[in-house]
Amino acid sequence: MHAINYESPSTLDQAVKFMAAHGEKARAMSGGSDLIIQMRAAVRRPEYVVDLKKIPELRQISFSVQHGLKLGAAVPAIEIHENADMRKYYPGLTEAAHLIGSLQIQSRASVGGNLCNGSPAADTIPALIAVGAKCRVLGPKGERIVAAEDFCTGPGRTVLAPDEILVEFQIPGPAPHSSDAYQRFIPRNEMDIAVVGVGASITLDLGEDRCTAARIGLGAVGPTPIFAKEASAALVGKKLDAGTIEKAAQAAIAASSPIDDMRGTAEFRRHLVGVLTRRVVTLAAERARMATSR
Repeated sequence: MHAINYESPSTLDQAVKFMAAHGEKARAMSGGSDLIIQMRAAVRRPEYVVDLKKIPELRQISFSVQHGLKLGAAVPAIEIHENADMRKYYPGLTEAAHLIGSLQIQSRASVGGNLCNGSPAADTIPALIAVGAKCRVLGPKGERIVAAEDFCTGPGRTVLAPDEILVEFQIPGPAPHSSDAYQRFIPRNEMDIAVVGVGASITLDLGEDRCTAARIGLGAVGPTPIFAKEASAALVGKKLDAGTIEKAAQAAIAASSPIDDMRGTAEFRRHLVGVLTRRVVTLAAERARMATSR
């Protein structure tokens, strides 16, 4: 690893100034579980590393049913899993965060870092897409809001300019009888990269026994994570019986564009998209039925 300059700002203003001053030479660090490995392998060679862990706004979890969730970009994954509101109201996103590496890694790794790494196979991005997360981005020109499904632009690439940082995720409060779920397929039992990951959120009208809103996110089956719009729309207004769920699964398969690689063939991945879509839609719907009216 080459020599670097280390900065540890305590305010957003300081962080933005550091990033603006050094531009392409700087790299923001949330937990470092991806960045440090990339630096050791000389994939990335920043001259400045700006550690964001000491900035209070990036370490908060703030939730109310009325206003929704504000999740700081640098909140460690383990804190998300241990948070009662996260487990109750966003179980799918919580599950995805809890799949990031080992418990030791989860003490450092964050959902913000998982997104900013730009991996198509990141576990939390399909879950973020499913819950309709918006990303608050801050730079010297001000702030902007980017939908989670629009954040990644290619493998290892995102919409972030060199002088911008991801501050937080803004996620709507869950509607009555709604919930989410995330599942992935990996070759090993744990600590592996997803061959396919699928997240879904479902809102139900229990009186009419039908789905009133749905979002499905796909991971590891394209150059970026995918918001499966047609698959989501296939569920809305319908009773979630086997036929409706199968139509959504087929639409999710059609939305995917996987490749062959060492972890699986494109054909195998398409099959998994269907399997996991059926499972997460069913699980999210079961949770939505059990959710108390909010």
